[in-house]
Amino acid sequence: VQLQASGGGLVQAGGSLRLSCAASGPTFSSYAMGWFRQAPGKGRDFVAAISWSGETTHYADSVKGRFTVSRDNAKNTVYPQMNSLKPEDTAVYYCAARNREPIAARAYNYNYWGRGTLVTVSS
Repeated sequence: VQLQASGGGLVQAGGSLRLSCAASGPTFSSYAMGWFRQAPGKGRDFVAAISWSGETTHYADSVKGRFTVSRDNAKNTVYPQMNSLKPEDTAVYYCAARNREPIAARAYNYNYWGRGTLVTVSS
């Protein structure tokens, strides 16, 4: 599975962005997907995850109520919708795929990673 994240950019605090993660390969619908982010000088933190069916999601406390993750298996794409963005959301965002259930919040549980997309939130 190859993953490509896109949709990052510069947004003002309080604004919204929708990222995308496009996956190649015929078995995308069988993968749980996760999003992580890495701010400058910090480690990679969990953001959100979604099961292969899209029925189960999990969010980091820091984004709960502001971010929503969804997927379209027909398009091999996962979408995190990010609302009410804050300067502390500034980071490089990465999507990852896990070839088993259940969804997971630890980076080491994911088998495939895409290149990140930078999100910058100005105050």
